[in-house]
Amino acid sequence: MVSNAHGSPVKALLVEDIAVCTFVLSAMLRRFNCEIGVANNGKEAVDFFLDGKKFDIVLCDKDMPIMSGPEAVEKIRALGETDVMIVGVSADDNAMEAFMNAGADVFVHKPMKLETLGTMIQEVINKKNAMI
Repeated sequence: MVSNAHGSPVKALLVEDIAVCTFVLSAMLRRFNCEIGVANNGKEAVDFFLDGKKFDIVLCDKDMPIMSGPEAVEKIRALGETDVMIVGVSADDNAMEAFMNAGADVFVHKPMKLETLGTMIQEVINKKNAMI
């Protein structure tokens, strides 16, 4: 069970171009009381950071129009965003290497399991609580 003793919700950015995947992952994130931002492609995700938005975790698909997930991860890291946990998410068996080389912290195959997401959210909460 995910626990957030200090009460501030985890801020999650979901970067996904397929509506059904966005719906499913958003529902999963809501189960953990996350505040959710949605970007439909990598460029929109980078723009959130350029606009000064802060997130605790980013769930990023690989193949999207305009800018791919790994390209977005690389640009987000280049902006100095090292505290945010970035999770590459894809059904593509070759996606792991691309995400990890770009600077992602974790790679998860689709479909993501609720327990897997819960473990990552708890890790983010523990990190946030340790910084208080």
